[in-house]
Amino acid sequence: MNLVKLVLDLIYPPRCPFCGRVLEVWEEEGLCHQCQKTLPWQLEVGKQVDFCARCFSPLWYRGSVRRGMEQFKFRGGQIHARLFGTLMAQCLHDQWGEEVDCITWVPVTRWRRGQRGFDQCELLAREVGKNLGVEVVSALEKVRDTKQQARITSSSARQANVTGAYAAREGIDLTGKQVVLVDDVVTSGATLAECAACLRIAGAEKVIGLTVARAK
Repeated sequence: MNLVKLVLDLIYPPRCPFCGRVLEVWEEEGLCHQCQKTLPWQLEVGKQVDFCARCFSPLWYRGSVRRGMEQFKFRGGQIHARLFGTLMAQCLHDQWGEEVDCITWVPVTRWRRGQRGFDQCELLAREVGKNLGVEVVSALEKVRDTKQQARITSSSARQANVTGAYAAREGIDLTGKQVVLVDDVVTSGATLAECAACLRIAGAEKVIGLTVARAK
């Protein structure tokens, strides 16, 4: 074991992102044995999202999964990106039977990234890419700030909130490519649909949504 990692594990013992329990030495994947058995695994066929071939998620967004995602995004839990990315990559591998050409993500604004210190969806995308051996590209930008989708209840209001908020980066060419679009949670699918439309305009043949969790 790497000496630095050993010291850090002694000072800051790794914890399960869902229940917070300190992990045993043999729980190397970052997920405790109990949560592995009891998490709300999402086993249905992928969710239908506009402009996406399908959207896949390994988990339902409820209970301990909700707590884990909130910690990941808002309380410095980005260390868990590795576990979430592994679960997402396995889900895509199991449920999507075609090759993909590249992976991109739903971006935050520069201000939000500066405030938070990282872009959570970029971290997830890079972990998925690492697991699958697929190129990760920065294909989108957020051109205006929006309200948090989680605070908006109606589907129509969610759609209005993100309309025109994203654009393909200047010079990006995805002609004929199958692109995986990563987000953290899918609810109505409005954000993914808006971003997928931008990717299709940039030439993508297919866009496959991929998130950690699905709200409904």
